Amino acid sequence: MKLTANGIQIEVEDSGGEGRPVVLLIMGLGMQLIAWPEDFVRTLVDAGFRVVRHDNRDIGLSQGFDEAGAGNLVWQSVRHRIGLPVRSAYSLQDMADDALGVLDALGIRRAHVVGASMGGMIAQRLAIGAPRRAASLVSIMSSSGARNLPGPRPDVAAALMRRPASRTEAALMAHSLGVVRLIASPAYPQDERTVTERIARGLRRAYRPGGIVRQMLAIGADIGRHALLGRISSPTLVLHGDADPLVPIACGQDTARRIPGAQFVSVPGMGHDLPPPVCDILLRHIIPFMQTAEKRA
Repeated sequence: MKLTANGIQIEVEDSGGEGRPVVLLIMGLGMQLIAWPEDFVRTLVDAGFRVVRHDNRDIGLSQGFDEAGAGNLVWQSVRHRIGLPVRSAYSLQDMADDALGVLDALGIRRAHVVGASMGGMIAQRLAIGAPRRAASLVSIMSSSGARNLPGPRPDVAAALMRRPASRTEAALMAHSLGVVRLIASPAYPQDERTVTERIARGLRRAYRPGGIVRQMLAIGADIGRHALLGRISSPTLVLHGDADPLVPIACGQDTARRIPGAQFVSVPGMGHDLPPPVCDILLRHIIPFMQTAEKRA
């Protein structure tokens, strides 16, 4: 369903029914709400939670910002590298406000906020700015945004900057599959047919390359978040793979170090994806963590 949240149209999926503690799932860069595996969502519902997912602005079926232009990603990357401000059409705080707007539109006062990658950064912003709304915070394969942290492996960074050979479905599939292979969990390889079908489903649902660029610029423009993490008062769990080639594990360790009382869990062999065995490992930590936070609240 589509809701008006923070003054824009946001596509939302609501599972599990009312009267349950709520889990708000926030996905990462360029990823749609369907990137949360169905088994991941179903396990949370079976554990007694109501699960709310949404397409972040400019991605999937949510409102786009094409009128703002895509911006010059290469030039803005250079500016970021030398410490100059990055210009972006909107901010991660705007995206956190979108997430809060989704909760408002659904009449939800508090939620356990779970974010993956860029979604973890948005979740951090939400917990900083609206502490009473975040029953707990779970940050998965994400970062504090501190400037001294390591970046993507060079081949991964290069792949992210490359454009598909054309806009045919075959070229888009090949480009996406190449990126997915680079960032996949080495200890948990997935069947290529399954991965291909998942990529095809996402491309056919929505293809928004300009939105991906604008979201990348929003990440680059989000300076100073690391210095605010000490304000987070929600119970926090940080999960990160030790084989992540896109957001190295040092980024997750730094996030946990900066948040008072945060728990940190390293997942051996996990890269920057969510194959079924990794989801099982994550949920074995996430569900009891949220249940404990719910009891304390």
